[in-house]
Amino acid sequence: MAEKVAKLGVSREKDFMYYVKDGGVWKVQRKQPGVPKGRPEKVADGGFQMDTNYIYFVDRDGDVARAKRAVGGQKRKKAGRGVAKKKKPATRSKPKKKVKAKGSTKKKAVAKKTKKRRR
Repeated sequence: MAEKVAKLGVSREKDFMYYVKDGGVWKVQRKQPGVPKGRPEKVADGGFQMDTNYIYFVDRDGDVARAKRAVGGQKRKKAGRGVAKKKKPATRSKPKKKVKAKGSTKKKAVAKKTKKRRR
């Protein structure tokens, strides 16, 4: 999928990000909270011409590799035989009624029983 362009053997450090620009490999310190932005530093010169149809990166071996650039993004699913479905307008749901606590109904039932006994 990817082809090697230049064998440089760049040794990587954990706190740095490596990228390819103008045929050379550059490194910059990774962003960390509370630390000011780092300045890029050139690590190695690859001595190759870059093509806009490819993306260039530093692979696991520390060499520069390139892969074909995806043009146009991913394909979308068809919307069912060429006819686009219309979306229904959003409707508001009605507010729910408050439910009385169960304890209050028990108290009313007990009160009714006591009224009957009193008679």
